[in-house]
Amino acid sequence: MESKNPVFSRSRPDMGWAPPAPTPDQLQNMYDSPSYAPPVRPAYRAMTIDDVVVRGFITLGTLVLTAAVSWYLKVPGSFAIGAALIALVLGLVASFKQSTNPALILAYAAFEGVFLGVVSRTFDYVFNGVVLQAVLGTALAFGAVLAVYALRVVRVTPKLVRYVVAAGFAALGLVLVNLIVGIFVDGGLGLRTDSPIGWIFSVAMILIGCFFLLLDFDAIEQGVRQGAPEKFAWQCAFGLTLSLVWIYLEVLRFVSYFTSSD
Repeated sequence: MESKNPVFSRSRPDMGWAPPAPTPDQLQNMYDSPSYAPPVRPAYRAMTIDDVVVRGFITLGTLVLTAAVSWYLKVPGSFAIGAALIALVLGLVASFKQSTNPALILAYAAFEGVFLGVVSRTFDYVFNGVVLQAVLGTALAFGAVLAVYALRVVRVTPKLVRYVVAAGFAALGLVLVNLIVGIFVDGGLGLRTDSPIGWIFSVAMILIGCFFLLLDFDAIEQGVRQGAPEKFAWQCAFGLTLSLVWIYLEVLRFVSYFTSSD
């Protein structure tokens, strides 16, 4: 059974953890061997939920640590933009190559953390206390989505995956269009302004992030069921980090709309 998450939807041979097809000689040996012979075990240790939890904590810990350091050192905005661009490149490489390289994933988390630290410090300076509220909101969203998935309130189906992916691309496209229009018109399309349309768009972005988190949980469960190798846990941790960063940034923006800047 294949994972329904588009990020982790490659077949087992594509991911590099499917057993090779037996040769004719091996098939003959299997046929000639006694029926009580022990089954052949894979050459790798299969991934467990604990593996994902540990690597998830390591990845998120790296992100939080670098964010705290960049906040404390008051890293300038120009440096944060550079870190964000590097994180974007590393994230794209990790996503499209389905990388399980811990160095690549932790490097992404470190550079993304620098960017988040600067953004969070800026928001907290203007809207005192907004970062703590955003962190709590992200934690609540994570817990709610986990409960929804565990209770099977929403089931991950191929149709749901298509809708979520389409919504994600549409949302990112609207953000890009809003940015371009903003060059010529103050506020652009109004998607990122403190207005009803801005509030609605932020809520939609938070919901999309939660649905991607739902797909991440499904990918983890399918990986454990299919006997994915231990190293696949790094890709799962990377997917969780991406979704949580998305949700945190959107919650941060949404809460700032209703927080006094005095």
